[in-house]
Amino acid sequence: MNRKIAIHIGDAAKKVGALFFNASGSRESSGIEYASEWLDGAESFSIDPNLPLNHGRFFHTKRDGGSVFFGAIADSEPDGWARQVIMRDHAKQRENSGHFTSLDYLLAVDDFSRVGALRFQDEDGIFQRTSKKGKRTAPPLLELSDLFLASKRIETHSETAADLEYLRGRGTSLAGLRPKCTIMDDDGSLSIGKFPSVGDLYSVTKGEVLALHIAARAGIDAAEARIVDSDGIPVALIKRFDRTKNHGRIPYVSAATLLGIEDSYETHTYTEVIDALRRYSADFQKDSEELFRRIALTILITNVDDHLRNHGFLHVHKNLWRLSPAFDINPFPYKRRTLKTWIAEDVGDVASIQALVDHAAYFGIEFKRVREILSEVESAVGNWRTIGKSLGITAADIIAFAPAFEHEERVAVQRFIA
Repeated sequence: MNRKIAIHIGDAAKKVGALFFNASGSRESSGIEYASEWLDGAESFSIDPNLPLNHGRFFHTKRDGGSVFFGAIADSEPDGWARQVIMRDHAKQRENSGHFTSLDYLLAVDDFSRVGALRFQDEDGIFQRTSKKGKRTAPPLLELSDLFLASKRIETHSETAADLEYLRGRGTSLAGLRPKCTIMDDDGSLSIGKFPSVGDLYSVTKGEVLALHIAARAGIDAAEARIVDSDGIPVALIKRFDRTKNHGRIPYVSAATLLGIEDSYETHTYTEVIDALRRYSADFQKDSEELFRRIALTILITNVDDHLRNHGFLHVHKNLWRLSPAFDINPFPYKRRTLKTWIAEDVGDVASIQALVDHAAYFGIEFKRVREILSEVESAVGNWRTIGKSLGITAADIIAFAPAFEHEERVAVQRFIA
């Protein structure tokens, strides 16, 4: 298989270049070439730090644990839950008797709700994946219960062809392992609906909304979130931050892409992120303090899933970026407190406030400011029960979440700021 897919950006669909894809059996490779009009444009920028604005074709080969595509493309690939929906749909329909390639997965993502601003146009000039005439891929909020039921049937392997057709596009635009969908909120904004999983031991959806509200109270720029009751089922509704108020698309890359990291299983550090901020941030000091604040929150609420694809950046101007609002922050009451992204190489995976303080100078933060930041974060975390109750979280849920919030690192930060 040899394909050439046009790459465009934004609602205006400015041409960026072309994506080349080659597959021979299970062996796949890809390449990207910028268009002349993109290279010559006054506002053009490198869509990926590994793709400088130069003429010629850049080649990429899939590595263990990585994608066949460059990071900026891979950030909009389906993963986990989305791949499961696509794969089941493909199997049910038997649309293609051949091997389902990485490009097939990439192009199965809905064009309207694809993460970021990149868009892909096939050889016939059709943006992938465009919904059929009269069909919506981002359903309104009132369809939430139908989306949940269809998602539940996929989790329990009891889905029908109708379920898969219904979720096609709606459930294929985002990464992550848990059931979710793209949805249009009542105000017309694009949001993510996250559903309970059949294997949940506690209300994970409520926990994520709680964590994001605590984050906002702690002075963190966090994604807007609320709990929506859908026929007695608590659904987390997270507002998409890669869209403008007028629903325009904002270019997005993950921290892994900004750092040029392909293997998601490799261990990396927040000090590496700081190095990337020095090079790419439109406001290093603000982003550095914001990251420091987020790490403190991660430690204090036992968020153990802080890998580099759970940190993102939004494009500002030319080759400058800013930290996106915080997302995918969850308290894990039954997990050992560790960090997926280490504070620094000499620390290991320990989730330690002291280790964070010890490396504050690397973040460019003075001691007095460190105390101020930690005081603000601890104050917010200390009010987690009150915040939870204001969100309608039950007493039973509060008891279940307690181990994530009440532990020795809370005592350590209290001593430090005293």
